[in-house]
Amino acid sequence: MQIELFESLENYYDEMVSIRRYLHQHPELSFQEYETAAYIANYYEKLGIEVRKNVGGNGVVAKIIGGKPGPTVALRADFDALPIQDEKDVEYKSKVPGVMHACGHDGHTAALLVLGKVLNELKADIEGSIVLIHQHAEEYGPGGAIAMIEDGCLEGVDAIFGTHLWATVPTGTVQYRVGPIMAAADRFDIHIQGSGGHGAQPHKTKDSIVTASQLVVNLQQIVSRKVDPTKSAVVTVASFSAENAFNVIADTAELGGTVRTFDEDVRSQVEAELERVIKGTCITSDSDYTYNYKRGYPAVINHKEETELLKQVAENVPGVTIVEETDPQMGGEDFAYYLQHVKGSFFFTGAAPEGVEHPIPHHHPKFDFNEKALLISSKTLGSAALSFLKNHKVNCETIKQ
Repeated sequence: MQIELFESLENYYDEMVSIRRYLHQHPELSFQEYETAAYIANYYEKLGIEVRKNVGGNGVVAKIIGGKPGPTVALRADFDALPIQDEKDVEYKSKVPGVMHACGHDGHTAALLVLGKVLNELKADIEGSIVLIHQHAEEYGPGGAIAMIEDGCLEGVDAIFGTHLWATVPTGTVQYRVGPIMAAADRFDIHIQGSGGHGAQPHKTKDSIVTASQLVVNLQQIVSRKVDPTKSAVVTVASFSAENAFNVIADTAELGGTVRTFDEDVRSQVEAELERVIKGTCITSDSDYTYNYKRGYPAVINHKEETELLKQVAENVPGVTIVEETDPQMGGEDFAYYLQHVKGSFFFTGAAPEGVEHPIPHHHPKFDFNEKALLISSKTLGSAALSFLKNHKVNCETIKQ
């Protein structure tokens, strides 16, 4: 059946590209993807595939019931866009001012839609069921995954697979990893309350800029001096705001940033250390503060058996030239929630444009990817799903005997 899967996907490649380009021209922001969700549901309904709409919000879940009994595997694709102006000079440029698909979610959706079409054509020989999860709002917390799970998208599912088109990695590459592959992504906001005054009389003030500047330096010691060096953590102060006239000492200063970790104990440690350092710094300068720490997505932690299966099938996918273990990535992904409920694996599909020495990164106004990666991602996901159903059924029958 794998050969039939590959051949059919190749026959529908032009449709896959067409869908991707349509979606690229009509992007919608997180939690506002009403037309995109309707487009996805309509596509499956025309094929006669069972569909659930408004799952956990704007999510769409389709289910293909195979002609033979067996387990259930899920495949997931996200479909929200970003608040970025599309600056590419291409015919499929975004038609929505200030909104674009700058991360490949349009490609994820197109690949899964056409894969669903092919799997539906092959369903008579499928041993089990395949759930197609089209998730809204991956880009903006709390994300769509957790709401879709609460609304039952994983009900009866035995395993799940997902991929992210990775435009900075050569097309033809599939990257996998057992265990943590993407980090927990948290954010923090700090308000420093000093006492402003005339720039010529600093002794009569509590300079919030000096306090905040010292705090930025002090925060660097959390990772270098408090976190076990054999474990990973990132503390980044990404914004610093204290605008004033040139001769006025700032009354307040605002800091914002992110924390990235893989280990839950380290995550909790960094959260606590942040406040300890903030408090100590403000005591030294006799200033007040407010501190808000918001936990985002947890780390994406792949399961061993499913990841090894993914690696094996990827090595036999036409178009894949490199299958390699990747280092953990500090980016966040709410696919993590699915893996907390069922076994599965999340992997990267290389999608760098051809002939480009330094591909434009994700979340950039000129972001784009090699559309040949659509075919590779759909073949790999489909092959993983079919292989899981077959292997899991064999294992179950062996246990019964």
